[in-house]
Amino acid sequence: MATISKLTNPAVSSSSLKPRSSSSSLPKSLISLQTKTGFNSKVASSQLTLRNNHPLKASLVVKCSQSGGNGSSAKRTTLHDLYEQEGQSPWYDNLCRPVTDLLPLIASGVRGVTSNPAIFQKAISSSNAYNDQFRELVQSGKDIEAAYWELVIKDIQDACKLFESIYDETNGGDGYVSVEVSPRLADDTQGTVEAAKWLHKVVNRPNVYIKIPATAPCVPSIKEVISQGISVNVTLIFSLARYEEVIDAYLDGLEASGLSDLSRVTSVASFFVSRVDTLIDKMLEKIGTPEALDLRGKAAVAQAALAYQLYQKKFSGPRWDALVKKGAKKQRLLWASTSVKNPAYPDTLYVAPLIGPDTVSTMPDQALQAFVDHGAVSRTIDLNVSEAEGIYSALEKLGIDWNYVGTQLELEGVDSFKKSFDSLLDTLQEKANSLKLCIKPVIVVGDTHLKGLCQSRDGNRADMGWIYSAPDPYP
Repeated sequence: MATISKLTNPAVSSSSLKPRSSSSSLPKSLISLQTKTGFNSKVASSQLTLRNNHPLKASLVVKCSQSGGNGSSAKRTTLHDLYEQEGQSPWYDNLCRPVTDLLPLIASGVRGVTSNPAIFQKAISSSNAYNDQFRELVQSGKDIEAAYWELVIKDIQDACKLFESIYDETNGGDGYVSVEVSPRLADDTQGTVEAAKWLHKVVNRPNVYIKIPATAPCVPSIKEVISQGISVNVTLIFSLARYEEVIDAYLDGLEASGLSDLSRVTSVASFFVSRVDTLIDKMLEKIGTPEALDLRGKAAVAQAALAYQLYQKKFSGPRWDALVKKGAKKQRLLWASTSVKNPAYPDTLYVAPLIGPDTVSTMPDQALQAFVDHGAVSRTIDLNVSEAEGIYSALEKLGIDWNYVGTQLELEGVDSFKKSFDSLLDTLQEKANSLKLCIKPVIVVGDTHLKGLCQSRDGNRADMGWIYSAPDPYP
């Protein structure tokens, strides 16, 4: 098991430290777990140890917009073992053109795809593979944002087709492709509902997940969208308290649906991991005591292990049993943000310790390559629950406010996706200009000609040359 004892000191950086709450921020469903164990608060004596990073022996990456595709041969990998032996679905956290480059990954054991505004920003802005469709869309009268969604929808539809056989073989249990609503709607409950309904309708694939952020305004959106029979990937979950709200929204939605067969309404809850350590490590460095420094790199995995305990408690008992009779499926925990941000940490730190049944691990290139190359497959998610409880409590005793951590990371996540979304629209505007495409044609009467200008989203006009010659109608 890859774990998390003494680490090489990351670069020191400052972070504001909020006062901790007077009581534990663990959800009520988990408070009882804290009292079960006599965990030694001196976590320096942890049995968990770091594995060294390994040089990668092989490449398993999607090469976006390469004419020859990946060209790699399929073989059995640890990803197959991960699913077949431990019940965890490995997904790929990336999407770009040509979408057929996913085929070698599917053959290597990848069982689904996640995307987000940052992924599409990188894919579209760094590739010419979208130019032809973009040109056609703009020339047909689409504005920049409408053209963006058409590009995204095509990629999602094409990817859904590739994973359709997995979806069918598992009776809707796997093989999903996720697409996120506009990040501009993170504070808009009804706007998110309408956007989710629209995306579900236009993508029109049974194995699409509509991603909705777990912001406070969007938690009711989750319930409403689920109640309408739409499958959802709830994203940007950073705390146990918000995760419990997400589970309740899913259960409330199933109960409010009125459906007699709930088997085709599914969901995953994307619990973010590495970003938790990124923030908490900075806070621990600011505290600076030996005990604080020894806890670096341990918060994220510990909280994730407790999230799995919460998952098991919530999806059991009379309420859940009643839904199961109607065919309901558990909202699986999905581990997101699994790439390592600190190079001092093992490259499989956010994958290897979080293996367990009925879960998903979505991995970007770095994490996926590392796990395929030297990852070990065994059930680890609940191997050291008492230690996870102790780490969580030890951090609280040092003044780490878990509610603050969750709120701050949520704000940063939403802001990051908004910036990626806006940046991509700006990039598309520039691409339109470079391709000599008129997004909003403005006809200006000249002395002897009609002159064509292009007006961008910010209202600036770019001269696109003479487009029509005729005598001035008003001499």
